[in-house]
Amino acid sequence: MTQVLVLGGTGWLSGRIARRWRDAGAQVTCLARGERPSPNGTLLLRGDRDDTQVFDDLRLRQWDEVVDVSSRADHVQAAVAALGPVAGRWTYISSLSVYSDDVTVGGDESAPRHAPAQPGDEYEYGAQKVAAEDAVQTLGDRAAIIRPGLIVGAGDGSDRFGYWAAAFARAGDGPVLLPPTEGASTQVIDVEDVADFALIAPAGRAVNAIGDQHPLGEVLQAIRTAAGHTGEVVTVSAERLLEQDVNHWMGERSLPLWLPDDMPGFMTHSNAAYRAAGGELRPLEDTIADVLADERERGVDRERRSGLSRAEELALLG
Repeated sequence: MTQVLVLGGTGWLSGRIARRWRDAGAQVTCLARGERPSPNGTLLLRGDRDDTQVFDDLRLRQWDEVVDVSSRADHVQAAVAALGPVAGRWTYISSLSVYSDDVTVGGDESAPRHAPAQPGDEYEYGAQKVAAEDAVQTLGDRAAIIRPGLIVGAGDGSDRFGYWAAAFARAGDGPVLLPPTEGASTQVIDVEDVADFALIAPAGRAVNAIGDQHPLGEVLQAIRTAAGHTGEVVTVSAERLLEQDVNHWMGERSLPLWLPDDMPGFMTHSNAAYRAAGGELRPLEDTIADVLADERERGVDRERRSGLSRAEELALLG
């Protein structure tokens, strides 16, 4: 029986990957801290990766597959050092954030990366992922590196894509505020597609895992239609949004998916290698339906990590 070790296995993406391997007939072991459960039919070991002895027992076994999603380079480096010698294959979930060029449209896997994070550096997500990739790449042809873009789907805790489903659903026949969308593109990938690809990603290289490019305005209109919004749509200029301290992309008091004009390459990466490697993409309409149902279940007026509250939105419109 295939032996799979998922470093994680209780989170939004890693739990799905653990389920995929379980459903494929593997014996799956998950290593995670905290109180969240791993998927049924998997073995959960509790452990903190800050503990230098956390891998002592695991390194005594042979693993056909190790999966890691960590965004801390020191955690990945320690895992590779301890488990690399006993791993037949290693799949690392990295990120498109490793790329330093946010200007070039259509960048592929050869695009320049950020400098890798060094011990003692202030935490920077992209640099941490680069340093983690470098550690995994020491495994050579046993290493598969997946670089997802914006991962979306039901249960997403970042609220970036889900914000728009909630915004249109909560407004009903009232107005919804939009950023400028002319000339703007967006790219997302469903979490289910990333989980599927984790089992088949080619070893020995990195692959961008991202969906097709879509005009941002068309994506927002598709979400609006699915939500049944019948109110006015009001586009506010970038100048006024910035004057009112509305942020790009994510975080509190933001308009998710809205990017500065000087980042045309950030959401326009090539996914040719992903498709050539067998990566599949769910229809965007299906992803929107899943996200909308999830937002309604969790509450469209709940506090969220990204976006505007309805009161903030109405104040800006007022």
